[in-house]
Amino acid sequence: MNARRRLIPTAALTAVTALGIGTLSACSGDKAEAAGTGKFDVVASFYPMAFLAEQIGGKHVHVTSLTSPGQEPHDLEISPKQIALLQDSDAVLYLKNLQPSVDDAVAQSPVKTKVDAAALTTLEKHGNEVGGHAASHDASKNEELAGLDPHIWLDPVRYAQVAQGVGKAFEKADPKHAADYEKNTATLVTKLTGLDRQFKDGLADTKTKVFITTHAAFGYLAERYGLTEESITGLDPDSEPSAARVKDLEQMARADGVSTVFYETLVSDKTAKTIAGDAGLRTDVLDPIEGITAKSRGKDYFSVQEANLKALQQALGAK
Repeated sequence: MNARRRLIPTAALTAVTALGIGTLSACSGDKAEAAGTGKFDVVASFYPMAFLAEQIGGKHVHVTSLTSPGQEPHDLEISPKQIALLQDSDAVLYLKNLQPSVDDAVAQSPVKTKVDAAALTTLEKHGNEVGGHAASHDASKNEELAGLDPHIWLDPVRYAQVAQGVGKAFEKADPKHAADYEKNTATLVTKLTGLDRQFKDGLADTKTKVFITTHAAFGYLAERYGLTEESITGLDPDSEPSAARVKDLEQMARADGVSTVFYETLVSDKTAKTIAGDAGLRTDVLDPIEGITAKSRGKDYFSVQEANLKALQQALGAK
């Protein structure tokens, strides 16, 4: 997670005050417009939250994401129109501590239903190395590694826990359609349980349990399925690895039979390809599913997760 704290610019808040809440109705066709749809209007911070809202809300909700497809969620700077959008919505679904500007806007918004996904499951502190023998390492001396890992949606079990919490929040906020929200939530949780089983079975017997990624997005997934994630840059996708870290990764790759360095679609693959080239490894995509674009290996959360599973099976030598 990007540790740099971003506050909402004073100018943005001033602009919202000047625009007034009713201005949104005049912005016909604007992406930020969500109010007045006649449905339960939900503002989601980025794709994994929007996906939950759409799956659980179904035909009863209108969902708007603050993060555009292809935009790196960690770098989002919320706009005046988006701040006004929050004020005029029925609910906001976000993941606290992932996008600081969203956190600030939500805190200042009068919206009644504020659903923080991070409060619906358990979060852990993850560093550059997660899972397996990483549990014995003490990362507390490193400020970056002391932060809680926000990437809970990549673990199907935790994501299902979040889904259940979101469903209950929707039922309470929009009781007229509570039965449908409950049914849709149950369907989604069943699908996530099935995905969990796919990962368990697909990764149960592999030649190695270690994989390398550009940043530590897959710690929860690694722990869930008995793997070890070694990341190049830790939780911050924008940071640069030290020479010592690169050397350690190359030595570890040889010792643990690692074949692949994974990169992601929304972040530059330059570092991954450099390390892979120096160590004689291949590169491949492991998608943290922070947004769906034309480069994604699937059209939604489930299809991309299934592509991730196939990539891991190939890299780890699944039998």
